[in-house]
Amino acid sequence: MSTTPPPASPDSPAARQVPCPTCGGPSLYSPQNPWRPFCSERCKQIDLGAWASEDFAVPTEAPPDDAPYGDPRLQN
Repeated sequence: MSTTPPPASPDSPAARQVPCPTCGGPSLYSPQNPWRPFCSERCKQIDLGAWASEDFAVPTEAPPDDAPYGDPRLQN
């Protein structure tokens, strides 16, 4: 008696090595890496701390001193 094997599941994409954004070391970009794209929990926490202390910011022009902040209805 011959049985046919079940259809093969599609192969998952190969894991990639990417540079860690914090230290530049190799980091596995894969679901198996819980800290991706970082290489370790330490690098992830360093990055979080940098955001929390506002070391990173979106560049914007500062409004004039006499301009109201926040409400666009008050800016005209």
